[in-house]
Amino acid sequence: MADYTTEELKEYLETAVNIARTAGKEVQNKFYKKKRTEIKSSLGDPVTETDKLIEKMFVTTIKEKYPSHRFIGEESTAAGKRTSFTDNPTWIIDPIDGTTNFVHCLPYVCISIALVIKQQVVLGIVYNPMHDLMYTAIKGQGAFCNEETIHVSGQEEIGRSLIHASATMSNCEIKLNNMKALLQAGAGLRYFGCVAEGLCHVANGSLDAYVDSGFHAWDVAAGALIVEEAGGILLDPTGGPFDLMCRRILVASSQNLASTITPLLTHIEYPKD
Repeated sequence: MADYTTEELKEYLETAVNIARTAGKEVQNKFYKKKRTEIKSSLGDPVTETDKLIEKMFVTTIKEKYPSHRFIGEESTAAGKRTSFTDNPTWIIDPIDGTTNFVHCLPYVCISIALVIKQQVVLGIVYNPMHDLMYTAIKGQGAFCNEETIHVSGQEEIGRSLIHASATMSNCEIKLNNMKALLQAGAGLRYFGCVAEGLCHVANGSLDAYVDSGFHAWDVAAGALIVEEAGGILLDPTGGPFDLMCRRILVASSQNLASTITPLLTHIEYPKD
C-alpha cells in the first residue's frame, strides 16, 4: 500500500506550484537588474542572491506545513550539506536552473522542484517565470503545461529529429565528439543552458530527444518525471535504466530514436551525487 494518497499528492503539488509562482515573481523582479554573483565549482557555475533567497523561501514554507519532510537543494548542497535519501518525503530543489542565463538576462531560466517518496520521484514542477510556463506532473497522472495536457512528438527517425545536446568545460572533447556524431547522423542540435527547460521541451514535443551528463540530481529530477508522464523514454545514455544520482540522462520521444542515439555516444562516468 502506498504511503500517500492521490489527494495528498495533489495537495503537495498545489503547495509547491504556489511557492514556485511566488519565487517566479522574485526572478521577474530581479531579471533585468545587475546581480551580485559568487562562483561555486567553476566560472561557469555561478550563484546569485536570488538563488539562495528562493531556496530558503521554499524550505521555510514547506517546513512550516510539513515538518517531517526533508530537502536536497542545489545551493545548500554547494554550501556543504550532503545529498542523501531516506524513505521520508524529500524535496529536490533547483531554485534557478540556468543561473548563467539569469545573470545575462537570457530568459531560459526555470525553478525546478521534485518530490521523492521512498526514493521514487512522485511529482515534478518546472516553472519558467519569464515565459510564464508551468510544467507539472504527478506520477501516473500525465504531464501538463499551464494545465493543458502535453505529449512527446513520437519522432522515430534521427534524421528528422531536433535534439538537445551540450558541451561544457568538463569532458569537453568527448561531448563535442558526441555532438558531431549526432550531427553526422542527420539530427539538428540545440542548447538552452537550462537542463529542466530542455527536458520540458521534449515533453511538449518541441524537441525530440535530450542527452546530457555532468549535471546533478536537482537539475533533472522534476523534468525527467515530466518527460516520462508525457510519454517519453527515459534512460541512461548507455541504454540501461536511468539512475537519478548517476548524472547522465537520455530522454527521447520514442524507443526507436533512443536506440539509434545510444550507440553514437561515448559515455562518461561521473562520481554519483
